[in-house]
Amino acid sequence: MKQRIQLKGALRACLYWPFVLCILFLLLNIEVFLTDRKAGIISGIFWVIYTLISCLVYFASRKRIRRDLIEFAASYGQTQTNLLKGLDVPYGVLSEEGQLLWGNDRFLEVIVNKKAARRSITNIFPEITRGKLPKEPEEKVVHVQAQERYYRCVLSLLSDCGQEGESDFPLNQLMETGRIISMCLYEETEIINLEKVREAENLVVGLLYIDNYDELIDSIDEVRQSLTIALIDRKVNKYMQGIDAISKKLEKDKFFFAFKQSQLDGLISSRFSILEEIRNINLGYDQSATISIGIGVGKGTYMERYEWARAAMDLALGRGGDQAVVKNGDKEQFFGGKRVQIERNTRVKARVKAHVLKELIEGKERVVVMGHSIGDTDSFGASVGIYRIAKTLNRKAHVVLDQVNSSVNPIRERFYSKEYEQDMMIDGNEAKEIVDESTLLVIVDVNRGSYTECPELIDQAQSVVVIDHHRQAGDAIAKAVLFYIEPYASSASEMVAEISQYIGNGLRLHPAEADAMYAGIMIDTNYFSNKTGVRTFEAMAYLRRNGADAVRVRKAFRENIEEYKVKAAAIQDTELYRGEYAIAESSAQGVESPTVLGAKIANSLLDINGVKASFVLTKYNGKVHISARSIDELNVQVMMERLGGGGHINVAGAQLKDISVGDAKNLLRETIDNMITEGEA
Repeated sequence: MKQRIQLKGALRACLYWPFVLCILFLLLNIEVFLTDRKAGIISGIFWVIYTLISCLVYFASRKRIRRDLIEFAASYGQTQTNLLKGLDVPYGVLSEEGQLLWGNDRFLEVIVNKKAARRSITNIFPEITRGKLPKEPEEKVVHVQAQERYYRCVLSLLSDCGQEGESDFPLNQLMETGRIISMCLYEETEIINLEKVREAENLVVGLLYIDNYDELIDSIDEVRQSLTIALIDRKVNKYMQGIDAISKKLEKDKFFFAFKQSQLDGLISSRFSILEEIRNINLGYDQSATISIGIGVGKGTYMERYEWARAAMDLALGRGGDQAVVKNGDKEQFFGGKRVQIERNTRVKARVKAHVLKELIEGKERVVVMGHSIGDTDSFGASVGIYRIAKTLNRKAHVVLDQVNSSVNPIRERFYSKEYEQDMMIDGNEAKEIVDESTLLVIVDVNRGSYTECPELIDQAQSVVVIDHHRQAGDAIAKAVLFYIEPYASSASEMVAEISQYIGNGLRLHPAEADAMYAGIMIDTNYFSNKTGVRTFEAMAYLRRNGADAVRVRKAFRENIEEYKVKAAAIQDTELYRGEYAIAESSAQGVESPTVLGAKIANSLLDINGVKASFVLTKYNGKVHISARSIDELNVQVMMERLGGGGHINVAGAQLKDISVGDAKNLLRETIDNMITEGEA
């Protein structure tokens, strides 16, 4: 193809300069001719000779100059191509859609599969999605991996397409197709490997506590006490030696240890086997030892990791102990916690918390009590218990109550009487208007802010108290000045009943309040068949002394015939998944409180021989509510946490949004399978 090259710039001026001189000489010749005719003729002859020579030189050399320019351009373009193709840095060109158009030799070595890259670069580097391709003329950096090597990928949009001239340089040819994306890969494998080595060498900070040290010592004779503690210490020290850890016993029941982060994966894969080893120590009694472990890991300072370890330990203890918690900044991992929490027989903690609560109430003008959303009997019973404490201490008190389940209605109706103030129960909007710096906000039966009746009150209040019997979650309310979590307690009403006995000031519950708290304990323990201990019945005795009537409470919870029919239909269609897990679906039509009925069905399914756990799914208000129950063979709380819920080891639940009941069942089955595979079920 014949190429047409137009001379421009300094080169063109250089070639045309003799013709400019010709014009100057012509003007000079005219001036000489006017002065002297003979001299003008002689100079004119020389002007003609100069002009002829200039024209001959110009036309003779023009083709040769253009030929030389073409050869130079071709050689220069080829040199550019060779340099780019042989460049040690992988370089490629993509279309706007992310299809590979061209790549140098080093780039093709990295991607290996050229055909897949031509379809889409995402086939080679999944990290480079369509959304990460640049749409504007600015660089975008994406970190990618190929064949166990890591690269920093720099993407740039090139949009200057309509350039004049042609060249063998491939980029110019590719740009004729439109906007393109240049892609450069800078290897950072060594840097990342060094970072991994550095992280592996980081020190991980840990704390280990013996959960039930005092109860353990009190339950065995003096001869065995020293032997038992020595046996526990030996197992702990041997475990620490196995992970090359430095350990130090801080107190009789507390250990501090530190080890390299490279050992952490092994601990996680074994799911902290030391928990099982300590639990299996044969003491010759029904009592067994349990430990809790809190570990802080991450890129923070050593002090930050220690604080994370302390926070992890608080989580482990708040969830009932007998488990390990690994905390990396805001992320937590939980291991163990399969065992039912051991009841503490001592009331020292309850007495201390009651004293602190009393001081907090006396330091404020009013008290606002709030439970979880769609309040149940236990939440309401604990709330009215705190209400009575505040009134006894001569403080204005309110209970925040919006939507509740039907089981609360028979109990709540008794508080709409002359005996109680009209503004005793308020809704969330009314509470927002009165909560200020002189208000104490008490949250009962829940420790997660998003689950409360009115989450906005938590940010609005300056002083917050949390009293709950559910296992503490990773996103528990952080700003609480008093955090009283007892996972072994049967209910929040039981905890409030204990606290009430240490408030003093002549506190005495009214019969309606005693009935409400009695009902809360009764429902949460499934009529005293689940999670009942010595302190549970002591709380019941206290409530009976204050006027609680068991018959009156029992009558308030009688069911109607429609609920019985729905319950019978759900039980009849129950699926026994893997022969051990009862999964049923409960209808919400014609039922006043479908979620409460679902919980009752789940409790009934546990009476079937061979059932380890029961799950009842109810479609209600656009969500699928799951009620999970077990006796002692499965931790349903851990299972519900995987579905975004929580609760207790034996009583838990979850709410799933934007999903059908059928899909929810499939998700539940998949979760059961995963827990069985991981040895958690």
